[in-house]
Amino acid sequence: MKPLRPSKNPFLGATEMAPTDHLALPFFDAAHRSLGGALAAWVPQQQIDEQDDRAACRAWVRALGDAGWLRYCVPAAFGGALPALDSRALVVLRETLAYHSPLADFAFAMQGLGSGAITLAGSPAQQAAYLPAVARGDKIAAFALSEADAGSDAGAMKTIATQVHATGARGQNDTQATGFVLDGSKTWISNGGIADYYCVFAKTAPEAGTRGISAFIVDANTPGLDASEHIAVMAPHPLATLRLAQCQLPASALLGELHGGFKLAMRTLDIFRASVAAAALGMARRALAEAVAYARARPMFGQQLADFQLTQAKLGEMAALVDAAAVLTYRAAWLRDCVGTDSPAQAQAYTAAAAMAKMTATENAQRVIDMALQMHGGMGVRVGTKVESLYRDIRSLRIYEGATEVQQLIIGKSVLKTLPASPAPSAG
Repeated sequence: MKPLRPSKNPFLGATEMAPTDHLALPFFDAAHRSLGGALAAWVPQQQIDEQDDRAACRAWVRALGDAGWLRYCVPAAFGGALPALDSRALVVLRETLAYHSPLADFAFAMQGLGSGAITLAGSPAQQAAYLPAVARGDKIAAFALSEADAGSDAGAMKTIATQVHATGARGQNDTQATGFVLDGSKTWISNGGIADYYCVFAKTAPEAGTRGISAFIVDANTPGLDASEHIAVMAPHPLATLRLAQCQLPASALLGELHGGFKLAMRTLDIFRASVAAAALGMARRALAEAVAYARARPMFGQQLADFQLTQAKLGEMAALVDAAAVLTYRAAWLRDCVGTDSPAQAQAYTAAAAMAKMTATENAQRVIDMALQMHGGMGVRVGTKVESLYRDIRSLRIYEGATEVQQLIIGKSVLKTLPASPAPSAG
């Protein structure tokens, strides 16, 4: 294992370079290992002031775009680095970025999530207009699905997209609309207020539940869109509520099939769910590294904190939690890349694996970071220490892109479908 390089003050930051030996696991190939090593060397060189989360996210998008890292968010046909979205590359990138800066990871992830639906279902014109700009960092992307009363239950959304026809009549069932008018609101929208465009999901057939949702590309300067209501959270990130009032869109703004928005949203989230697990994994690895550095440097009762068996036992538990999450995370990404999701059985296996990864990695990271903070004692709650910021950063990952409870339901339903109704009789 490559040695961790302690900072000048071991109590205020453990490492300058993320460990990369986990990339030797068979889930990855030489390209992923090279990618992880290059990014681990690049991130510590960036000097971005994160006191203003909105300015920092813009700066990270610019830096990531200029260095070519955002090219992994889109396919090669539109300026991407690889022929198609590669889950293992996304996992490596997000884990490494989150190890150093959860805000850098956020900036990267939102470029992928906010463009993922366009990659999956965009028309050639839409893909050409948005994906190359996302890859360069010239456009900041956003994904607008959640509402105040429609988080885990997307079918409860109330935002309406009314078709407009050539005669000016509204509400007809003709699918050849000349445009749409959006009314409603979206909340908890990442990059809200700084994005150049939003992938917005709205009801085009309100009575049809999830089967009546469609997706639209809404440019930030569209009249009737207001993203000025910012949301302050415990770990500062650019979030906002979007207000849509008589927001007029051309027919070309429809993303994918009419009424096909819910499936598109779920497919997009499925691609990136394993990468959320990777972000949690990166934070957990950093917390473990911080705990090790602190335990080695902290004098106590004539010894170092690391000399006590209780400390060693706690570090052992933390390491096991990290590795357990890593295996599930890497397996999920490997399944999508190397086994595929073409058949219903493959798709179900990947969805369950991604849910296991997301649930386990985020829950384990919460535990690891809490233990690291506890080991730091009073220093752990001092604003400015890494474990203090990690403690705030990790909490939202157990909620967004599918809360832990939702992942449990996904896994449970998969188990009921795939395991036999009764166990095989035992011999003797």
